[in-house]
Amino acid sequence: MLNLDGVSTFIAIAATGSFTAAARQLGLSKSVVSERLQELERSLGTKLVQRTTRRVSLTSDGAAFHERAKRIVREAELAAAELADRRGTVAGPLRISAPVSFGYLHLGAALFGFIARYPRIDLALELEDRFVDLFHEGYDAIVRHGPIQARRVIVKLLATSTRLLVASPGYLKRWGQPTSLEDLKEHRGILYSYRGAADWRFRVGRRFTTVQPRTALRLNNGLLMRDAAIQGIGIALLATFLLEAPLRDRTLRVIDVGAQAEGAALYIGYPDHLRGSAKIRALTTWLQSAFGDPPHWDRSHS
Repeated sequence: MLNLDGVSTFIAIAATGSFTAAARQLGLSKSVVSERLQELERSLGTKLVQRTTRRVSLTSDGAAFHERAKRIVREAELAAAELADRRGTVAGPLRISAPVSFGYLHLGAALFGFIARYPRIDLALELEDRFVDLFHEGYDAIVRHGPIQARRVIVKLLATSTRLLVASPGYLKRWGQPTSLEDLKEHRGILYSYRGAADWRFRVGRRFTTVQPRTALRLNNGLLMRDAAIQGIGIALLATFLLEAPLRDRTLRVIDVGAQAEGAALYIGYPDHLRGSAKIRALTTWLQSAFGDPPHWDRSHS
């Protein structure tokens, strides 16, 4: 019968390529790591790793077993988490994907408080701006700045965000300050790659109109867009959660063109089979409270 401790130890060895590093990762002695692996190999009747003077590599049987081993441990963790949910206990593994900029500026701090409140949560946060596959990539939840469009996914609003046109004092001194949507068309825009010029939408009466500035730069990361604007490369349309520091320090100025930019919202999405999960419910409530309504990044502009 497989021992889960041995399987987890094998996964750590495969990931680090070293008994010493695996021991450090697991908080065990090197001798215990070696004993666990030997016991696992005896139970399977095969060698899983090949030791050399420099590192540890997987045998062909080890490589074949590795993917299944990860699934075995993951399924055991999910089963334990499901039992915890049935008892209403906030515990178990919780893997989240979130955008880089928002994760760095706001989500990280909120999650630090969350795990301090719920120490039995085993949290893994992965920051990336691409659109991840919630199911195939094994995430328990995703946080996104904008709509989450996927089947069999429950989506909850976490917070709203105003968006503002901003530019550096240097840019405005050199190129002048636009005062209307028509003026914007003649200015250099720093555009978000995934949406481009179509992202510049403004409410005019009861409708939205799109403005297409001249493209100065295209980027797929909000922090880089903000920094490019600070350097005077062009005008950027950014969510206020990116702008607290530069507006306070006056490295960026808000541009008023007589129309309100389309706002944005932050959502959390999770698989429908986790609708009753105590840890997902606790996470959603915690983040909504941590960001506030209105969120703290918008209060100086409300």
